[in-house]
Amino acid sequence: MPPARSGIADYSAALLQQLQGLAEVEVFSESSQPFHPERHDIALYQVGNNEFHIHAYETALAHPGVVVLHEANLHHLICDLTIRRQNWDAYVDEAEYNGGAAARAYAERVRALEVGPDYEGLPMLRRLLDRSRAAIVHSECVAAGLRNAGFDKPVAVIPHGAWLPDAVDRMGYRRRLGLDESTPLLGVFGFLKPYKRIAESLRAFRRLVRLEPQARMILVGEPHPDFRLASLIDTLGLEAHVRVLGFTPAEDFMGYLGACDAVLNLRYPTVGESSGTLLRALGLGKAVLVSDVGSFREYPDDIVLKVPVDATEEDLIFEYLNLLVSRPSAARELGRNARQWVARECNWPSVAERYVRFLEAVTKGEPYLPPAAKPVAAEPPPPAPTPVPEAYLKSWAVTENSQTYLDIHLTRLRRTLEITPPGTAEDRILEMGAYMQITPALHTKLGYGEVRGCYLGTPGRTDQKQAVSLDGETFHCEIDLFNAEKDTFPYPDAHFSTVLCCELIEHLAEDPMFLMSEVNRVLKPGGRLVLTTPNIGSLHAISAILQGYHPGFFPAYLKPAPEGVEPEARHNREYTPKELMLLFLDAGFEVTLLETGPFRDVPRPEDHWIEHLLERYLLPLELRGDGIYAVGRKTGPVKQRYPSWLYS
Repeated sequence: MPPARSGIADYSAALLQQLQGLAEVEVFSESSQPFHPERHDIALYQVGNNEFHIHAYETALAHPGVVVLHEANLHHLICDLTIRRQNWDAYVDEAEYNGGAAARAYAERVRALEVGPDYEGLPMLRRLLDRSRAAIVHSECVAAGLRNAGFDKPVAVIPHGAWLPDAVDRMGYRRRLGLDESTPLLGVFGFLKPYKRIAESLRAFRRLVRLEPQARMILVGEPHPDFRLASLIDTLGLEAHVRVLGFTPAEDFMGYLGACDAVLNLRYPTVGESSGTLLRALGLGKAVLVSDVGSFREYPDDIVLKVPVDATEEDLIFEYLNLLVSRPSAARELGRNARQWVARECNWPSVAERYVRFLEAVTKGEPYLPPAAKPVAAEPPPPAPTPVPEAYLKSWAVTENSQTYLDIHLTRLRRTLEITPPGTAEDRILEMGAYMQITPALHTKLGYGEVRGCYLGTPGRTDQKQAVSLDGETFHCEIDLFNAEKDTFPYPDAHFSTVLCCELIEHLAEDPMFLMSEVNRVLKPGGRLVLTTPNIGSLHAISAILQGYHPGFFPAYLKPAPEGVEPEARHNREYTPKELMLLFLDAGFEVTLLETGPFRDVPRPEDHWIEHLLERYLLPLELRGDGIYAVGRKTGPVKQRYPSWLYS
């Protein structure tokens, strides 16, 4: 486990965070911790090919369980267990156990210092596989290797989890390197061993520099002691273009990864290992070059550029780098594809769920069905949005003020109704902050049998509201009064199918998670929350702050109201789309829709220059509309009552 300088340590920590919500987990990372297997249903061992995993390996032999192999080779680990401890007899015996008489004879030559260990030809897996109840691997490549080695017990192929960081300070780390936003920057990350094709990459980069003298490369990781990296850089004349940053803490590692325009994640030879660095780069939306071998060959062709390990290797590395540097749009498209793919296929919650499903199957002696193979009932497609005619909405604007308001907010109100799930006569819906503009449509157009409203006011009081349209249609609704961030909502648990919280959350001054918690409580399992609010991350907001104005959509204070008149609530905090997503997740909701669009029907062509600025600095262009439209489905209880990103 961290702080060990091991990619598997980082992997184990990320997996553990998700597993703890699905199973009771106890962690053993030191040999000094007593392990009593009878206390547990099953043991899970994360085993890698280095000294960090000696404790896991030895315990897995003593107490068989499910072993996670991050590559199809443990020869270096066995050397650490035997040769480094001056136990040559154990090394020779282990070689014979894995490869027979010929392997023993070769090991005797290793003992005599005539040759080095046969790391590639003798994977040293047999003893661990013989003792294990089942195995988890990250690729079909390694799974095939286990089968070829005679392993006939259950094997699950579970993708390596992907880190999907919300943001990395790209320009901050470029500034550390003395680079501006437009300098092409390439990176190689991780332990800097020769097999990562570093020499080939540097020779190809030298050719790129002749075409693009501004190009730079960083090598982030601990150099291998037997690899004369500094000398190689000097020989190639790249001292002014290449920097070796050495080992960096995890935060800086991610920062430098985010600063790059493209990443080289090449390696040969390979024993099917997966790369946490590769998954991090893909999760950041980076263009990545990988070697067309082993498990890397299994990645889709539209998310990575694959380089054969043959006579064309250096030429193709150069051509790919030249493409990505000369056509930044191609690099961005590749990165977008990569991030979308890993978010869909390799997210940590999905990985943890597969782990638990496989461990349950092994414990019960049942066959394991991967998610794609598990038969499930076909889920009906979501119903098409119910269009509400503009004329119908306008028919309820019977005063001059309501007509003016509707003219300004018509697009927002229509979109809100489009994203609200339709109901049935048995369904109840609550509209929070009900102004009666769209409230009648919830019954007459969306089909809800009961429509309830609520508004800020004295708790315990209910107002009877009646509206008559210009067409003579009458609508009646009860409006319950209370403070949505302080007072318990006056409704039973699991009472509503849908709750609308439109243009309300930005008014809350003290405790927005109280509102979210109460909404969770009064919604049925699987019920929907529709939330709309201004976007503090919009093009308009960025334009305003860069020109010296307040970025908020409505930052003004309100003049004191006359005696006896309830004052309007001002905007206290406006949100970004990412913050709303976090709000939903912390409150026990799955986000099923997150988009932005017009907040008021007022064109803003003067803000489009911000798009060019964002594009130049490779900042996201998505979700930059004035208003946020979000829909969440209740999946369980509140997860974080006071999330640290929202409360100090």
